[in-house]
Amino acid sequence: MLQAAIQAMGGENRLRALKSLKIKFNGHTNLLEQSERPEGPWIVTYEEITHLRDLENKKFRETSRSFRSASNLETTLIEADGIAIKTSSFNGRPSPPRPAPGDSEWFGFSPERILLNALDAAEVSAEDKPAMLQGIPQNVVSFEWQKTPVRLFLNSYTNLPTAVEYVRAYPFAVGFLNNGHWSPWGDVTTRVYLSDWTLEAGGIRYPHQWNVERNNQPYKTLIVSELAINAALPPDSFDIPENIRAAYEKRKDVKFDEYSTSQLGRPDKPAQEIKPGIVFVPGSFNVTLIKQTDGIVIIEAPISSGYSAKAIAEAEKRFPKMPIKAVISTSDAFPHIGGIREYVAHNIPLYALDLNRPLLERLIAAPRKNFPDALALKAQKPKFKVVSGKTIVGEGANRMELFPVRGEGGERMLMVYFPEHKLLYGGDLIQGARPDGTFILPQYLAELADAASREKLTVETVYAMHTDPLPWTRLTDFVEKAKAEAK
Repeated sequence: MLQAAIQAMGGENRLRALKSLKIKFNGHTNLLEQSERPEGPWIVTYEEITHLRDLENKKFRETSRSFRSASNLETTLIEADGIAIKTSSFNGRPSPPRPAPGDSEWFGFSPERILLNALDAAEVSAEDKPAMLQGIPQNVVSFEWQKTPVRLFLNSYTNLPTAVEYVRAYPFAVGFLNNGHWSPWGDVTTRVYLSDWTLEAGGIRYPHQWNVERNNQPYKTLIVSELAINAALPPDSFDIPENIRAAYEKRKDVKFDEYSTSQLGRPDKPAQEIKPGIVFVPGSFNVTLIKQTDGIVIIEAPISSGYSAKAIAEAEKRFPKMPIKAVISTSDAFPHIGGIREYVAHNIPLYALDLNRPLLERLIAAPRKNFPDALALKAQKPKFKVVSGKTIVGEGANRMELFPVRGEGGERMLMVYFPEHKLLYGGDLIQGARPDGTFILPQYLAELADAASREKLTVETVYAMHTDPLPWTRLTDFVEKAKAEAK
């Protein structure tokens, strides 16, 4: 079956003779990780992508420009010499270098390599009966690449690959098909459908359309607009600066989850007690520790199990001998719920919006054989505290009131109010606070202001997952100005 597929693509000699590819894609991605509703329709970003693939030396470079309703973004990803580094126009700084685990997935599962990797695998098997995909019987071949289980669906009429399916974990948040938000989901199933096959100069057939599914949801579509086979690549395409290599040497042996957790608490921005017993811990995603009469409540469980493990350790250090009585999750975006499993593993009750319970149950049940976390090592049932309306947590000076926002963008978000302090936590609805008093995403701000008004809250100070404490009037003044300008 494999030999027939290889022959259909142009023959083994031609495929093994490939030294480099330069590919330009146009496409779109469904932002499954941060759309208004987990089941769709999803927010979409459109992309222009260029790949340089050095197949001989297994080096890879991706540059992309993405466009969506509220923002544009440019990124560069390089994987070379076992190091992966990503730079984004979001902040103009390269991300901390991470291992490119094994070979890049582009050299494992992309069309030019997948059949050869199957042919070279130590063990290959064929399923007894053809599978039906797209109304066509498919011969199914299974093998492992870099310890990753792979299934190949081969069209029984043309022998060309119809789809590639594999199961893999993404602890490093970089790599093939934008994996940054998939780490919390453990062992993720990806299926890539290959179509619009084209006979290229030199006799190789290559698919010009890729449709990608993640965990059975439509994730990404790419179409090839330009393809250059064995193109000469600029010699500096895959250069990694020496300072980045030096930084990588210091980090390369760090356990995987610590890549996510290293930003909880910062030397240049220490934790602060914004009110007595209310500790604001800044980081990649801010976390709050609240001392109440009968224990500690933590607001947010973002990013990863390891991030939450550090938040739990911080709470235990600051408030010894006091139990952690609850965690509050205020959003449904993947990076915002990525650390939920750690709290479930510690048998800590979880406050979450009613609409988010199905998504959280899926996350808690996600398989994690690769890179297991505490919950994978010792299963626990979640203790849900479902929030459908105003919900009071605790008593005394640090009593909290939870309210569903029920907005358009904030449909699946909670806000947290401290009535004794006139302090409001706005979840993910405040972003991009600038020194000149402006913000990004005024729709989100208006929804928070409307929800506070609806619940008749008296607010003096507000803060959020991505925003330090600031005067409430700064937010409301901006919203009113935006409304006035719209008129």
